[in-house]
Amino acid sequence: MSRHTDRAPALLAPGSTALVTGASSGLGEEFAVQLAGRGLDLVLVARRAERLHALADRIAAEYGRRVTVMPFDLSVAGAASALHAETAARGLPIDVLINNAGSGTLADVVVTDPAALDDVIGLNVTALTGLSRLFGGDMARRGRGALVNVASLAALLPAPHMAVYGASKAYVHSFTQAIDAELRPAGVIALTVLPGPTRTEFFDRSGGRIGPDSAYLTPSVVVASTLRALDRPKPPIAVVPGRGNAFAAPLMARLPRRLGLSISGRMMALGLDIAAKSDTPGTTTPEQEHQQ
Repeated sequence: MSRHTDRAPALLAPGSTALVTGASSGLGEEFAVQLAGRGLDLVLVARRAERLHALADRIAAEYGRRVTVMPFDLSVAGAASALHAETAARGLPIDVLINNAGSGTLADVVVTDPAALDDVIGLNVTALTGLSRLFGGDMARRGRGALVNVASLAALLPAPHMAVYGASKAYVHSFTQAIDAELRPAGVIALTVLPGPTRTEFFDRSGGRIGPDSAYLTPSVVVASTLRALDRPKPPIAVVPGRGNAFAAPLMARLPRRLGLSISGRMMALGLDIAAKSDTPGTTTPEQEHQQ
């Protein structure tokens, strides 16, 4: 490992390669577009191959960047290792990893299909951990790179009715802070993104909403805030997009436990009630972004 540095040089340098998971829609798609606009080549990963190819064609036509499509279901066991091996076999060193793929359930734990809970943990925790370890290790050996792990404001409070989802995001937040301390001396930055409600397919498909439309950020705002954080001379270990969310985040983390559970539970119950009235299941599938 190289000597200590506060920042890996040229984290988003033109000609670098970024791997984006959950790239077929929402935040993942927006990360791909904005990174291509900065001159980065891309590896796009998600389950929906047709969407990935359509996005790859659009980016190649508009930005002239090299785009590699790799359809993967990251919720299955061993997927992280298989994806890492595939990039190595194709000679694609990854300079920036965007761990964006995720899933969640909007329902009480005891009435949720256990397979759905396994998928949430497999994608949000197991795959993210494996990809961070494998690609983070490659970056450390090269002495540069960036890991961006998408968590959620739900990481800051327990989330009744989305209990496993919230717990998985708390894991992502804690894990990323820890590996940043491990990797930053080697020139690698690990950054957690903590979005609030964002206009993606997560809530559209689950049928639930947890606030007025005015409270929801657009994917472009979330991604632009994240990339600006990586542009800083000393990138932070976490970014909370949106002024209102950035103001609320430290307050959320300091709420008394019972008060925090009460507030969070009421918000999630509202989403659960809306989902029930819309007669749609409160379950999402892998790679649907879930900013909560």
